Amino acid sequence: MPRYMFKASYTAAGVKGIATEGGSARRDAVKRAVESIGGSLESFDFAFGDPDLYAVADLPDNEAATAMALAVNSSGAVTVHTVPLLTPEEVDTAAKRDVQFRPAGG
Repeated sequence: MPRYMFKASYTAAGVKGIATEGGSARRDAVKRAVESIGGSLESFDFAFGDPDLYAVADLPDNEAATAMALAVNSSGAVTVHTVPLLTPEEVDTAAKRDVQFRPAGG
């Protein structure tokens, strides 16, 4: 299953929600959301500053990752950036592909 990293930055309203509900409640809410679209939450960690949070999830496909980002971003409490993660084996396969590319001016 493809893996994605979500880097999240909370708005003032989101920070107030964390202060009220606590960090573990937020982790549990994200876990439920990920599971609702057929995925599993691998990690969920708060950080100092921007971004405020890093989460890694296994999701069925790009559409599921997009659905997650749309739901989170539309809340207004947080802005999330989604990063697709590749395994070393996927990079090995990609490196073996023949790409017909000519640089500008080349």
